[in-house]
Amino acid sequence: MPRGKRRPNQHHKSTTEALAGKGRDLDMSDDESYNDNASVISNISYSTSNEERSGVATDETDDAQNDAFEEKLSDAIDGLSQKSAQGRTLSFEAVCNIFCKKYIPDYILNRRMTITDSIERALKKGGDNEKAAAANLASLLCIQLGAMEMAENSCQELLPVLMFVANDESVPLLAREKCCLAIALLTFISCNEEIDAAMQLMRNLWSRLLHSTTISPSIAALYSAALSSWSLLLSTVSIRNSTIIPTLAELSILLDSTHLEVRMATGELITVLLEMARECEDMDEYEPDEEFINKLRELATDSQKYRAKKDRKTQRSNFRQILHYVELDEPPNIQIRFGQEILTMNSWIIKKQYDVLCQALGSGMNMHMTENDLIRDILNLGPKLCQTKLLSNKQSKLERQQINAANFKVRTKTRGKVRDKRIAFID
Repeated sequence: MPRGKRRPNQHHKSTTEALAGKGRDLDMSDDESYNDNASVISNISYSTSNEERSGVATDETDDAQNDAFEEKLSDAIDGLSQKSAQGRTLSFEAVCNIFCKKYIPDYILNRRMTITDSIERALKKGGDNEKAAAANLASLLCIQLGAMEMAENSCQELLPVLMFVANDESVPLLAREKCCLAIALLTFISCNEEIDAAMQLMRNLWSRLLHSTTISPSIAALYSAALSSWSLLLSTVSIRNSTIIPTLAELSILLDSTHLEVRMATGELITVLLEMARECEDMDEYEPDEEFINKLRELATDSQKYRAKKDRKTQRSNFRQILHYVELDEPPNIQIRFGQEILTMNSWIIKKQYDVLCQALGSGMNMHMTENDLIRDILNLGPKLCQTKLLSNKQSKLERQQINAANFKVRTKTRGKVRDKRIAFID
């Protein structure tokens, strides 16, 4: 710096400006220094703009997720016809997973023929796992389209090949087991005229348990699936007109099975059959005698050590309920909460239908009970709840801010009153 040239006093300048500003503030009144109205309008407009931006962002996010989901499903459907057997199986499993988690009948309707042709081709020419995955997809396809007229067409197209595979002893047991469940669901949903043929097929399969002393677990799984499927279809017919209803002596033989799946399926059949018989007046031949009840009591208190601990616990829990109904004629009372609703099951028939649907839908059952018209109709849930009514019960972000501000103001006043009453003690 050149000698003799003086640096400006920046501190002095800033101090002067600060004093001048302070003077201007002192000249203003309290009302002029704080514009309360402008502050409120500014806060509201800011919050509103945030809400609008948040809504736009949410809509854009939803659109992006829908686009990604549709692209993923489209790729999986295209993969059903690829050359690789493993790739086709993975594509079948991917489509099944999406159908369980999403209710999209309108989207599927435009691709129904493609999916149906792929299922039929896989059941005829596919490998072991591919046949099983295709049978699962057949069930889920008709559950998705169940409330539409086209569901009956899909069921009628798929039922013949499903029944052929289920009855073909050269087909692996897992694929035949999945076909039994698919036949029961497709017939239950749409094809009433095929119920007799389907029940006869299932009866021919599970009746082999009456003459088999020792069978492998995989064969037992097939026969128990046929027995469970037969029970589902039994709930839709009149036991007076049916010629293939088992006797109590046959059911007693099934209860002696060494396989838990067979005993459990037989217990379900007993409750469904007895509930239907008790609704009729002259069906006393299906009322269990004391010997039959004692067998149920043994299963309800089973403590055989050669059976797995988990199997014993599951068996005792289920047969205690069955025994309670057989002896006291008290229906089940099961409540399942999903979303804002509660499903009440006070009938063994409804419980059986619910269990089979759960077996097909897995973790997506709650979503389908909320959205799927077919599932709601089967379980007597009534029309879907209005989503706008549910959303209207939720407070907006602005409302929550205003409520929090009012609560804060009340708390501040309360604390101020308490502080004013404090007394300072001076030693």
